[in-house]
Amino acid sequence: MALSNTTQIRTFNPLNPKKPTHPFPSSHLSFSFPSHFTSKSLIATSNTNMFRPHSGDFELSTLTALSPLDGRYRQKVQELAPFMSEYGLNYFRVIVEIKWLLKLSEINEVTEVPAFSEDAKSFLKGLIDDFSEDDVKEIKKFERITNHDVKAVEYFLKQKCQSNAEIAKVLEFFHFACTSEDINNLAHALMLKEAMNAVMFPVMDKIIKALCTMAKDNADVPMLSRTHGQPASPTTLGKEIAIFAVRLSRERMELSQVEILGKFAGAVGNYNAHLAAYPDVNWPCIAQEFVQSLGLGFNPYVAQIETHDYMAKIFHSFIQFNNILIDFDRDVWGYISLGYFKQTTKAGEIGSSTMPHKVNPIDFENSEGNLGVANGGFSHLSMKLPISRWQRDLTDSTVLRNMGVNFGHSLLAYKSTLQGIGKLQVCNPTFDLCYFYFFLVCA
Repeated sequence: MALSNTTQIRTFNPLNPKKPTHPFPSSHLSFSFPSHFTSKSLIATSNTNMFRPHSGDFELSTLTALSPLDGRYRQKVQELAPFMSEYGLNYFRVIVEIKWLLKLSEINEVTEVPAFSEDAKSFLKGLIDDFSEDDVKEIKKFERITNHDVKAVEYFLKQKCQSNAEIAKVLEFFHFACTSEDINNLAHALMLKEAMNAVMFPVMDKIIKALCTMAKDNADVPMLSRTHGQPASPTTLGKEIAIFAVRLSRERMELSQVEILGKFAGAVGNYNAHLAAYPDVNWPCIAQEFVQSLGLGFNPYVAQIETHDYMAKIFHSFIQFNNILIDFDRDVWGYISLGYFKQTTKAGEIGSSTMPHKVNPIDFENSEGNLGVANGGFSHLSMKLPISRWQRDLTDSTVLRNMGVNFGHSLLAYKSTLQGIGKLQVCNPTFDLCYFYFFLVCA
């Protein structure tokens, strides 16, 4: 029985508790609950029969991962893993710790760390070049003892360097005068820089290039524009696509111009330990040289943590880029609905599970959904990270571990949009052209 039945519509009142709110009479319902069926029996049945095997029986895999990024979508975002992962964080921590020891060996006043031989430098460089997942597992073993992730990296390096007689003499200068955040802020900065340059920017550029191509190819395709959802003045499909190409290009340019910063000023940003040990060294100058040697900008005015203001700028720019792409996804979705585009499919692909005549715009819908998830995370990061109680609190630590999640959902969305663009074929919707010609006649 259809809800459009006049009698039913007249009697349908979801706000009246005395009448059933379901639009269909109970005689049409195909299920019922026995009187002895209670919530307690449901819980008992669920516990004893439904949820097996227990969680402890599962090994981590793409099938058991909690996050869809590491599960269903792993293959589409895995290029971020070397940067935005526990492996990536520890890899960049190792780089910072080793390069700081090398920097100390170049400071004449730090006589306890003499200049290293080429063999010693080569040994240290090898620890970086040969860093592997097994090394991260070793670091994790130390962390189970220390309950401190950065200290675990220090202990790992000391253990690794015991086999080199020259470096073994200066093991205690690993992590010299550093607070954990000296290491972490530089590691996070390098993670961001490398992930954006190696993964995010190339895909963003592909989208912009694809839109430029679409705009040029369809510069002469007439189209009836719509304002307030109603037919308006004529335009061209190419011009409407070009708008998005320009908007995205601006945001991409702004992202590339944000200076990624680092600090290296000790426990509360005052070089206290540095000056206590070697008062004659110009530590602010040394810190600036060191941070810039990593390819980062230097932030001299800090407390214990780098202020994260540059991160907020980056994440806000990603939010805006993603917002523009959501706008594009929705417009293309509408143009498909209006008949300006049709979508090609590969042999064997199913457009709809029950309606074979349909090819749903799933790529643009997937993109829109993932961009929303990414923007929710980026929004929290950009608002939270610049705020820290007094000289520092730890709330930024767990938040920063989620950078990769937001980049992952963004990357997934970008690839979905590109895949959707690749399926589009322009067609001439005759009904819309009728509106177009009618407009010209009446104008």
